[in-house]
Amino acid sequence: MNLKTKLVGFLMLLSSAIHAQTNSTYEFSLQQAIDYALQNQNAVKNAKLDKQISEQKVKETIALGLPQVNGKATAQKFLDIPTQVIPNFISPSVYGVLIDNNVKDGNGNPIKMPANGYSNIEARFGTTYNMSYGIDVSQLIFDGSYLVGLQASNVYKDLTVKALERSQNEARVAVTKAYYAVLVVQKSRELLDANVIRLKKTLDDTKAYYQNGFAEKIDVDRLTVIYNNIVTERENLERVYLVTNNLLKFQMGMPIASELKLTDQLTEVLAVENIPLEGPNVQARVEYQLVKTQMRLMELDYKRNIFSRMPTVAAFGTLSKNAQNNDYTKLTDKLFPTTIVGLSITVPLVGSGKKFYQTNQAKFAFEKSKNDLKNLENALTLESASAQTNFKNNSGQLKNQTKNMELATEVLRVAKIKYNQGVGSSLEVVSAETALKEAENNYIAALYNALIAKVELDKTYGK
Repeated sequence: MNLKTKLVGFLMLLSSAIHAQTNSTYEFSLQQAIDYALQNQNAVKNAKLDKQISEQKVKETIALGLPQVNGKATAQKFLDIPTQVIPNFISPSVYGVLIDNNVKDGNGNPIKMPANGYSNIEARFGTTYNMSYGIDVSQLIFDGSYLVGLQASNVYKDLTVKALERSQNEARVAVTKAYYAVLVVQKSRELLDANVIRLKKTLDDTKAYYQNGFAEKIDVDRLTVIYNNIVTERENLERVYLVTNNLLKFQMGMPIASELKLTDQLTEVLAVENIPLEGPNVQARVEYQLVKTQMRLMELDYKRNIFSRMPTVAAFGTLSKNAQNNDYTKLTDKLFPTTIVGLSITVPLVGSGKKFYQTNQAKFAFEKSKNDLKNLENALTLESASAQTNFKNNSGQLKNQTKNMELATEVLRVAKIKYNQGVGSSLEVVSAETALKEAENNYIAALYNALIAKVELDKTYGK
């Protein structure tokens, strides 16, 4: 076997493995679908990452108050050593600028004296090579803003925890609604399958009656039209099923190419009328807790602005050694140590009013957050009352449509018996078929609405 054949075989094996992986088959109950979403939905993943970021932020804030130790080292060569001009206080120069006519030299000429008695010296301080190294240590002792920041960082962490819980709740709601939608489409498909089978039999029987002279061609045509419409609707529903199934996979964070089968049945989730109605528990809602946590952050921001005008105290220390020499090879022969310890206090005295205005802004933002919390509490109470009303209405509508579908089925059964016995018309059968189809459509709509109302009711209860 040559290399090309081996390579082709390997690529085919790899392609098969990828195809098998991307087209996995899953069989999930509603709870399993929710659990899968909580692990794979991108919104939930990002909320978990935000929580991890907040945990690191808390540690970062704590680290600001811990001792800070920094090492430092420098090495430099002066290509031109700086020159400093200073008075020559060591030996007066004969090149001064002051002439004293009263003082003569041996030849009787006036002696030039330096100005102020001294000349200038062009001195170079330093060496060609310099090196130093050491450590700086600082420790924050008191800072009001830091203390408030510690509290705020923990509250911020709580905020991301609540945000994660909200994302998880939203995932549960979205997956549950999509799961129920697929179940409803499956139920609709079952009803249409039964209609297709029943109409096919009725149409075949009517054709036989027509061939034997016991029915008219118009009877066959009427049933044929209804049958063709049912078949077309069944084909369309199959495409709707694919869309709703893909939507469920999307809400779960599952690859769309995967195959998903549902294991729950509508009979297991349909007992909506047995749900006890409770009073609203607004405080249990994650939305309420989230806004309350945000209000706490606003309060701490207000306090931080107040404490920012307090003194800040810090201790510091420096330990270093330096070397100086004109000969690089002897630079480290002798090191000169320097050690400093100290305490610094920073006291804000007079400013431009910036901090005062910032404090007022934080105060007003905190007051706004109080109003937002009260407004949310009213909104959640209203939402709970509306959800209970919608649930009662939709569950009652489902009961009525279930009875109507049962009655329509019975009417069709009687109409077919009368038609087979020759005491009824095909028009009655066609009308009964149409009425049953309409009743089934109304039942499917009521079923979906009742299930969605159940989800919204559970949401308002904080479940």
